[in-house]
Amino acid sequence: MPYDQSWMGYGFVGGLEAGAISAVAGALLFALFHAIGRRGGWSEARKIGWSYLLGVVLSAGADIGNLFYFNYGRLQSLALLRAKLAEVHDPDNLGTRVFCELVGVGVGIWLAWLAIDWRRRRGRGPAR
Repeated sequence: MPYDQSWMGYGFVGGLEAGAISAVAGALLFALFHAIGRRGGWSEARKIGWSYLLGVVLSAGADIGNLFYFNYGRLQSLALLRAKLAEVHDPDNLGTRVFCELVGVGVGIWLAWLAIDWRRRRGRGPAR
């Protein structure tokens, strides 16, 4: 889902900010799918897989789409290319931002999984 990125930094700093947003999205989605999967008898792999897939689509989908378009799309004119590049925040570091978003979703899911597992081991939550 595209969101306003005008406040974000450029270069690796912007990538880290996008990765942090993706990590929060991944953690929230894992918590949601953990609650749904606990009632449905899902395995951990299914919860993690759906959380990662939906997290990537929601938080990195627009940047992945732009990256794919600039690499494989047919650009008929220089004016069209300039118009498309003007819509993208920091097109020079688009690949870095996509990488940080993909890693961020995974890190967020991992941290949420650790928190849920720690809570379960401490005896404060249901077994699964």
